[in-house]
Amino acid sequence: MNRFEGKVVVVTGSSRGIGGSIALAFAREGAQIVGVARSKQDDVKAEAGEKYLAVPFDLGGASNDKIASFIGDVLKQFGRIDVLINNAGIIRRAPAVEFSEADWNDVLRVNLTVPFILCQQAAKWWLKSGGRDRAAAEDRLRMINIASLLSFQGGILVPAYAASKHGIAGITKALANEWAKERINVNAVAPGYVETENTRPLREDPVRNSAILSRIPQGAWARPDAIAGACLYLASRDADYVNGCILNVDGGWLAR
Repeated sequence: MNRFEGKVVVVTGSSRGIGGSIALAFAREGAQIVGVARSKQDDVKAEAGEKYLAVPFDLGGASNDKIASFIGDVLKQFGRIDVLINNAGIIRRAPAVEFSEADWNDVLRVNLTVPFILCQQAAKWWLKSGGRDRAAAEDRLRMINIASLLSFQGGILVPAYAASKHGIAGITKALANEWAKERINVNAVAPGYVETENTRPLREDPVRNSAILSRIPQGAWARPDAIAGACLYLASRDADYVNGCILNVDGGWLAR
């Protein structure tokens, strides 16, 4: 299928794991990918092919003006953004009484502030260019934020991460409320436990792995392409009437 032929899809945190899988899924469906990451994207780019533009960019360390300039550069090069996927995120672990202000600020910056600025800048372009009025019947600007199980739960030793992921769920709904009438769809995907390098220590710990699997009704960890599939859906015409949704992809974890 080439559902996204001619579409421009921006994916942050695209060098590996969930972000890499999302970028590859859209590339396989014909999209032009703009992959944004601090680390090298050679493996993803090699698999995605010529329609993959790798942009080395430390979003967390960049000023708001530089983030706005990045969106401007994408628009200058491609003339449009069809899908924005805010996947980049960080986590810091420490007891709440010891959690540093620096760690708090870093996590909130990358996980919440940066996605908001990217959404804001993309929406400014869409509204300024008359997106709602000039768009073909099938055209929409679609934004997908990557939330978390900790958009609903508190977790342990991750106060800033939990706060940021609750926040990303909230801002997803708030922006959908404002922009739905403008033919902008803002949704989020909340992954459960996913097989990535970040979760390898948990999967290799027999006690933790067993405890996690016993809680998941499907009895298995998700693969990154499960999250990519949810993003493909939310970016497709099948989801035209889906707005402000936090789509759980967790094997039933939150249903327990």
